[in-house]
Amino acid sequence: MEVTIRPGDTFWYYSQLFDIPLVLIKQSNPQTNPEQLAAGQRVKIPGYVMPNYTIAVNDTLWKLAIKYNIPVDLLQLANQEVNADNLQIGQTIRIPERVNQMLISDLDQYTFNKMEMDINNLMEVYPFIVKQSIGNSVMGKDLIELQIGSGNKQVHIDGSFHANEWITTSTIMRFVNEYVLSVTNKRPIRGLNMLPLFNETLLSVVPMVNPDGVNLVLNGASAAEAFQEEVLEINNQSNNFTNWKANIKGVDLNKQFPALWQVEAERKPDSPQPRDYPGPYPLSEPESSAMANLASERNFLRLNAFHTQGEVIYWGFEGLEPPVSEVIVNEYFRVSGYEPVRYIDSYAGYKDWYIQDFRQPGFTIELGTGINPLPFAQFEEIYQESLGIMLANLYL
Repeated sequence: MEVTIRPGDTFWYYSQLFDIPLVLIKQSNPQTNPEQLAAGQRVKIPGYVMPNYTIAVNDTLWKLAIKYNIPVDLLQLANQEVNADNLQIGQTIRIPERVNQMLISDLDQYTFNKMEMDINNLMEVYPFIVKQSIGNSVMGKDLIELQIGSGNKQVHIDGSFHANEWITTSTIMRFVNEYVLSVTNKRPIRGLNMLPLFNETLLSVVPMVNPDGVNLVLNGASAAEAFQEEVLEINNQSNNFTNWKANIKGVDLNKQFPALWQVEAERKPDSPQPRDYPGPYPLSEPESSAMANLASERNFLRLNAFHTQGEVIYWGFEGLEPPVSEVIVNEYFRVSGYEPVRYIDSYAGYKDWYIQDFRQPGFTIELGTGINPLPFAQFEEIYQESLGIMLANLYL
């Protein structure tokens, strides 16, 4: 919600009035100098909405403040144009209301369009979330990165490199919602006070690396638009794309990175396929190129790529991983039960390249068990298992 600054108002006072951490108000207004607030300026207050209320007989601001358990001055701040001593029956005012519940409710069949709508709704209520596009998919969809936190320690999570693993995006987006709800309402998650983690860490999230592929899996060939004929040919004219992992051009985005890419190229398909085709050369696809640029431009302390399935965590690459990787993966195992696996005969993945080029900890985390795409009935179990990993990523 937005309020208009009055003479003498400060961000500190708003923090007390709304019971919101000061850092969240500052981060929600990055273009505003807290030391030079001017009457008449509009500023954003996170964690609140402002529904309308129609004045009834005998209503006063004082009575409404008691009814809604909010300070009278909060009502006065939200309704500065209203004469508090002369409320009229039928008059409309605004009642600031704290958001206490999750905003995201429909995480099944989680298309790019659903995600985009949910992100916009989250940013309306939690404007301290920073959103940017790090590039575009083949079909021109934004590759959205969200940033949450104010610390110098930067960590990263991504999902849906593979199209039929879209449940990883659902998992990440639920965590984003739970995190911002928690930090705004000073509500612990699994006993952890989230505000110190917010202050120490900057969380980077790319929830959906492969939006074209996800929409193809969930909505069929029509989602491919100009690529419809091409994807049907690759898929043997079947409109069932449940086994499709690739991007819209039939390139496996997690076999696209220059970390023993040639090994994969020599033993995998040499033409577009629903899965496993490494592409004509490393980083040929805009999605993989954007993810490489993101890691190159930022100083991530570690990188976590969410995939499905197997309930394992791959954490090594050619002996190039730093010793701290083992410490981290053991903590991930403790909080999730997912088995650490150091090496696997698979190369050219995002975490492989990250470990190789940056010598920093990188992890491929395989959520859930079964056959992809995993049934949404597993979602709650997957979320509870991976929640410990996402929290550990912030506190380690």
